[in-house]
Amino acid sequence: MRSFKDILTFAEDRKGSRTAVLDGIVPPKTADDLAAIPDDRWLAQMARGIMQAGISWQVVENKWPGMEEAFHGFDVDRCAMMSEDWEDELLDDPRIVRSPPKVRAIQHNAAFIREVAAEHGSFGRRIGDWPPSDFGGLLDWLQKEGSRLGGTTGAYMLRMMGKDGYILSPSVIARLQAEGVIDRPPTSKKARAAVQAAFDAWAQESGESLTVISRVLAQSIDA
Repeated sequence: MRSFKDILTFAEDRKGSRTAVLDGIVPPKTADDLAAIPDDRWLAQMARGIMQAGISWQVVENKWPGMEEAFHGFDVDRCAMMSEDWEDELLDDPRIVRSPPKVRAIQHNAAFIREVAAEHGSFGRRIGDWPPSDFGGLLDWLQKEGSRLGGTTGAYMLRMMGKDGYILSPSVIARLQAEGVIDRPPTSKKARAAVQAAFDAWAQESGESLTVISRVLAQSIDA
């Protein structure tokens, strides 16, 4: 496995400069900043990712103001207690992506958020306190306890909300394969542990966040 410095050099050579490699990266939020994010915004970001899966992101972007209205601002209590009548109304509502599994996933995730918030004070508190050295465990938890938050959906949601972490995009996976960390997309527990260990090693070496390391890996290779 090469050093982070070497991989950063590859990325700079591809993009022309370090500035170009890191362009647009928003620094991760602190644990307290994440804890202060209202629960409805966590549900909204989950919903956005779920709705975007398998369709054009621009379609969801165009519909988003209407979706906020249709789901009553993603009020967690209201969405968690969604009645059959309201579900039927939503599935006839042209303001949203009318997919029964996706609508039900939003209800499930509202209940999930409410349960976590009741135990930890807020959903963001639980996310904020989750250590970066177990980011893979956080992704596994979201996939197991949430609905339709597997693949890269949960990771993108966390990135958009400001949680430090990595996204296993095709380019990142290709770099991890090139470095001998994994030999195929990491679906096994052993492979996911190897990914986490590699990110931890690069973080210790460089002092950079997992978010920055993830971006550098993605920009370092033609995948």
